[in-house]
Amino acid sequence: MPASFTPAAIHLAPMEGVVDPLTRELLTEVGGIGQCVTEFVRVTDLTYPRKVFKRFAPELEHDGELKGKTLSGIPTFVQLLGSDHEALAANARKAAKMGAQGIDLNFGCPAKTVNRHNGGACLLQWPEELYGIVNAVRKNVPEDVPVTAKMRLGYHDKSLAIENAQALESGGAAWVTVHARTKLEAYRPPAHWEWLARLRESLNVPVVANGEMWTVADWRECKAVSGCDHFMFGRGAIACPDLPRQVAAEMRGETVEPMAWEEVLDLVSRYFLTSLPNVAKPHYAVSRLKQWLRQLPRTYPQAEQLFAEVRKEREPEQVLTILAQYKGGSEAIYKIA
Repeated sequence: MPASFTPAAIHLAPMEGVVDPLTRELLTEVGGIGQCVTEFVRVTDLTYPRKVFKRFAPELEHDGELKGKTLSGIPTFVQLLGSDHEALAANARKAAKMGAQGIDLNFGCPAKTVNRHNGGACLLQWPEELYGIVNAVRKNVPEDVPVTAKMRLGYHDKSLAIENAQALESGGAAWVTVHARTKLEAYRPPAHWEWLARLRESLNVPVVANGEMWTVADWRECKAVSGCDHFMFGRGAIACPDLPRQVAAEMRGETVEPMAWEEVLDLVSRYFLTSLPNVAKPHYAVSRLKQWLRQLPRTYPQAEQLFAEVRKEREPEQVLTILAQYKGGSEAIYKIA
């Protein structure tokens, strides 16, 4: 397997409905992240037109050395979700041809709608299916494009965790990202980091640890328990936008000053102002902002009142008024865009 298929130390999780292209852009700009994955592209029996991939991954439209990367130069993998081997292979081939830095396969989504249609975590009941899907995609993607997989510890329980991970590796996954909970455990604490150690010891490819890392202290504990060298941050990076930067600094034996609340307020305000003209309906931007704001109070108590005010609103004009009040007036809010 090519040495270039070594995963980055810190990944940003592909959280559907939360981490859209603009969020990736802003968080990679903050720093620390070395790898991104798109929200999943739901594959049925169709090969999607180019415009679909561009919507999920506008990074594919960048030129030169930034092709398939954020403007900060961070590689972005296109994530596919589904169970149709041929359709997944065809869509992976197309995304790779368009410049995707890699193809990631979703075997972790716990959503009932997704699982009901044979996608995401429900496939963890059948290791042979995992192998077949990864193998089909790997055979249809150029050798220099990594194929990776994201899984949970299981569906009903953890009895197939090792067998599933080994099936992904045998199919050709360059590395396996593991959310350290089952589908039924959803996002309830704790994450079972000790299982990451077991999986790591059973595989010859790297394991990327994911789940319940909200602080640098959480990361230290996960590293100690799991023995992993690669980590994916999801809700933790939304609640604390510079968490990856803090962790990356500690990996280098350094420290960095945490982001002040004023900087975070600038960041989310910039997100909202920039997203407004780029969504099909303005209230989509409001909904995405709420998804971000609802996580921030975990790190920034100042965000609690802001979220309480914004969560009641649907129209962007009212949200802009609230943000302007927190920023010290309408002129201040528009200066950061």
